[in-house]
This record gives sequence, C-alpha cells and structure tokens, in this order.
Amino acid sequence: MSAKLEAYKALPAKEKRHAVVNWILDHAMIIIILLLAIYVQIQKPAFFSVPSLVNILSLTAARLPMALGVAGCIVLAGTDLSGGRVAGMTAFVAAILLQKADANGKILTGIGPQPLILVILLVMVIGAIVGLVNGYCMGKFKLHPFIVTLATQMITYGTYLTISNSKQVSSLDTSYTTSFVTHPLFKIGTTSVMTYVLLAVILTALMWVIWNKTTFGKNMFAVGSNEEAARVSGVNVLATIVGVFMLAGALYGYTGFVEAARLGSSTATLGLNYESDAIAAVVIGGVSFVGGTGRISGVILGVFMMQLIMSGMTFLGISGNVTYIIKGAVILFACILDMRKYRAKK
Repeated sequence: MSAKLEAYKALPAKEKRHAVVNWILDHAMIIIILLLAIYVQIQKPAFFSVPSLVNILSLTAARLPMALGVAGCIVLAGTDLSGGRVAGMTAFVAAILLQKADANGKILTGIGPQPLILVILLVMVIGAIVGLVNGYCMGKFKLHPFIVTLATQMITYGTYLTISNSKQVSSLDTSYTTSFVTHPLFKIGTTSVMTYVLLAVILTALMWVIWNKTTFGKNMFAVGSNEEAARVSGVNVLATIVGVFMLAGALYGYTGFVEAARLGSSTATLGLNYESDAIAAVVIGGVSFVGGTGRISGVILGVFMMQLIMSGMTFLGISGNVTYIIKGAVILFACILDMRKYRAKK
C-alpha cells in the first residue's frame, strides 16, 4: 500500500486526477451502496443499530456459501444459473430426512431423523452431481455455461416438484434446527449469533485455501484467464472445469441444508433467485466475468454489500416488487463497470 501511495505522489497533477477518477469508477458500485446505506441511516436511525448489523451479518453468512460456489464458475469466465434450484431441492431432501418422527403429514413415514453428518454429505453429493453434469457438458462439448446451467436449473426444479408434489415440509427435528444450525453461540448486545455463521466462516477459510494454496485453485485461475494457454501448459482443463462446478454444486447443497433449518421449513419457493443474488454480489466484489480474476475477500464484501442494500430497502419499506428492479439494475451496472475495467487493462 505504501509503495502505491509513493507511486501516486510521484505522478503529475493531471495523471493524479486521472488515477483518482479511475479508482472511483472501479469502486463505483461499492461507493453507491455505501451512500445509499448512509441515506437509510439518516432516514431510519435504527439501521446501523447492533441488532440490525448482526442480522445483516447473519444473512451474509447464510448467502455466502452459494456466492463462493458461483464465484468459481465466474472465475472460469462462465456462470451458473442452477444454484438456487439445487438449494431448493437439497433443502427438501434435508427436511424430509430430518423431520420429526411424530410430525403431522410426515413425508417419510416409519423413520426418524437421520444422522446430521450423513444428511449434510448427501445433500452436498446431490449438488455435486448437478455440478458434474454442468461441468462435463461445458468442458467436453464446449456448450455455453448459460445454456447448460439454464437446462439443469429447469431439470432440477422439475425433479423437485415431481418428487415433492410441491408440499411444504415443516416440523423439523430440533437436533437439526435449534440444536445445530440455528443454535445461539453467543450474543452481541441482545442479539444472538447462530452456529451457521461460524460454519460459514470455516467454509470461507477452506475456500480461501483452495483458491490460493492448491494446484486446483491455480489451475482454475489459469483456465479462466486463457483456456488454451492453460491446456498447453499441461493443465487438465476438463478436470478443472468439472471440479469447479462440482465444488459449486456441493456448496449449493450445503446452502439448502442451512436454509431449510434457518427458515424452519422447505417450500417450493426456497432458493428462488438465490443464484441471481449471488452473481450480483460476486461481480460487486470484483470477480470478473471475463475470467481469471477474483478474491475470496471480494466475494465476502460483495455479499455483505448486497445484504446491506436489501436490508436498507426493507427499512425504507420499499415494495418487494421494486426489489427485483433494483437487483437487476445492480447486476447490469456492476457488469458495465466490470467490462470498463477489462477494457482499461487492455
């Protein structure tokens, strides 16, 4: 940082102004969100209260795993539209396997709640299978990520509706909900921080290691930067693409596991638009759609910023219908800024 500051000081006045303008444009999305947050705080002083901030951080932790999965796909210069529906289906699977034995309208009669670790592994495997299909179709047949993941999104959702018959699954066992996922760890003021927040921290640390300290992570960035150059350098491109999408799918499955417990039930709408929120957050956090660029810290920041603006709209009483407009505008503007940075580098 000090070296950059010294280099900036050495620039002529005109170049300094140009550098400042570039920095503002590069961080325009974050600056705008922070200004909006300040506006909300002025209008509603409770926005930056301890309970509100803890709630925003908790929502960030809940949505972070999916964003980490999508981020890897975008590093490959791709995307993944199947995440939300995978989360919805795996939430259903977790809910029926961890429903109370005496629940009214129990889906799987004759069995009690299954071991948590087995259920977590099962839903992550289900997600990874969807990721395997996504990655293999892209890597082997060179299909566009948008088309492939749109197809698997529809297949996954149709499979879920067929199996569940659109039934809501509630009355979840306390070993799954209040004793594990939503178990209070400690309090900040009068607001509890739940176990799933700690789980998100551990998962994020693991993803940081995978991205930055493993050959797989290096290969992911190499393929995202230049697939042909990576292949010539000896990188197994197909295995890397498949691995990234399988890892993403596993994270979607984990998201479904957490969401069912956090919300207390599994419904047909669970997971709706989760992937679009994740994509918006990831691009805000600096993961470029052109591929080969991104950091875990940026993903965390992007998810937090998205939750900040969503919570701000709730505080202002803005209609949920308008929320879709704002989310769409955020995605569009973030992509425009991303392309501007890419062209400036070229």
